[in-house]
Amino acid sequence: MKSDVIVTCALTGAGDTVSRSEHVPVTPAQIAASAVDAANAGATVVHVHVRDPDTGRGSRRTDLYADVVERIRDAGVDVIVNLTAGMGGDLQVRDDDPGTPGPATDLVGARDRLVHVDALRPEICTLDCGSLNFGDGDMAYVSTAEMLRIGAAHIQALGVKPELECFDTGHVRLANQLVAEGLVDPPPLYQLCMGIPYGAPAEPRVLQAMVDLLPAGAQWAAFGIGRMQLPMAAQAVLLGGHVRVGLEDNLYLSRGVKATNAQLVERAVTLIETLGARVLTPAEGRDLLGLTTAGSTPVTDRSARAAT
Repeated sequence: MKSDVIVTCALTGAGDTVSRSEHVPVTPAQIAASAVDAANAGATVVHVHVRDPDTGRGSRRTDLYADVVERIRDAGVDVIVNLTAGMGGDLQVRDDDPGTPGPATDLVGARDRLVHVDALRPEICTLDCGSLNFGDGDMAYVSTAEMLRIGAAHIQALGVKPELECFDTGHVRLANQLVAEGLVDPPPLYQLCMGIPYGAPAEPRVLQAMVDLLPAGAQWAAFGIGRMQLPMAAQAVLLGGHVRVGLEDNLYLSRGVKATNAQLVERAVTLIETLGARVLTPAEGRDLLGLTTAGSTPVTDRSARAAT
């Protein structure tokens, strides 16, 4: 069992959840305020997506990321900032014309997925370690081995810690290959993503199998979506990992009761402490993960907010 646990709060994601809960933050001000609330509730890390303030849809705009990060820093709260770099991998493949990407496609190369990471140098950014059929429709997430090598090398050069997002066992194997090739500095950090259609199911034996594939010395966390959020959090602690909760993955405290990010963090902290473990502070989390001080530098160049 894990005695010292990092709690990550995934604040908003990019999915179609804005219409389903009034608590899902959309604007930079809302996302930053939710991050501060999560940190005050006990989160060690906040995982940040941004959304178009007008439409609520997921966005890759650097100015929106810069606005969120600056607002978090200006609030004076200590929390590790983890920016997603998973946007830009969406491919719509229509059966009637498979050679032409559909209108929902947002597919760019590895370096273009990291433009905001270049500008802001967060302490952590994600790296989605493989391709995946995403749901029952015609959407796929594309992240090839070569894209991952390019992305991992660039993240390493920036001095940012990659969080290796693994949605299935094959993704773990590909992430392990990046580690073996020296493209990820020790200790490697994995996020085991459970219950995403059609990735690894949110079942204890599957999570155990994925954990068994990890290299010695790895740090890892896991999350489940929907009603499996807390069960997977408990399972992660029992298996020696860290925890992720938040509105990106689950909108409810209980059946019919909508949650805020702070409430989900509070629930996770209570769970962890009930199991006999404790939640690490951001300073302790930085030490455990070997984060560089360069990554935690506040945003001081306001011109970054004008970049897109």
